[in-house]
Amino acid sequence: MASLLQVHPTTPQARILRRAADCLQDGGVIVYPTDSCYALGCAIGAKEAMERIQLIRQTGKRHFFTVVCRDLSEIARFARVDNWQYRLLRAFTPGPYTFVLRATREIPRRLLDERRRTVGIRVPDHPVVQELLREYDQALMSTTLLLPGDSVPLTDAREIDARIGHGVDLILDAGSCGLEPSTIVDLSGDGPVLLRAGRGDPRPFQ
Repeated sequence: MASLLQVHPTTPQARILRRAADCLQDGGVIVYPTDSCYALGCAIGAKEAMERIQLIRQTGKRHFFTVVCRDLSEIARFARVDNWQYRLLRAFTPGPYTFVLRATREIPRRLLDERRRTVGIRVPDHPVVQELLREYDQALMSTTLLLPGDSVPLTDAREIDARIGHGVDLILDAGSCGLEPSTIVDLSGDGPVLLRAGRGDPRPFQ
């Protein structure tokens, strides 16, 4: 069963974040809050953890994960960013957006859209995940905590524990989270293309 840890939503306790970072380092699967909704996360190189997440969400091997980064400088490690893309990223990160960009060789093949060689990148604006990323000192592989048959993501940590606690290692309970996933914008072409309207304001990309 998962460890269910209460964490302060605005001033998260360092000892709890250290436990979550250690769990990730050991190849575990965690549930954590973002500025849109709760998400499932694991280390980028953790193949078994990725497969566990796919099993929880019943998505199959073609599900695209998002790389969750600390800041703009870390994005450049995983994605190719031109000047116009950089200006948009600077304006809208951190925030409830996922940006599709051309991937660098740092991205494992299993995270790529193999035809387009792109990857989803996210910089959430939530104190818990921001401090977790600083503690862990690496990016995360992540996906929204939306379970098969549900119309909205899970938002209550105790319900999350009851439904999938057997399949994850640690749950960071920061209180009720949002119900709307991030807005997805494709920046891999000549200009921005709105792929999904979500928590982030989609109007600048329409």
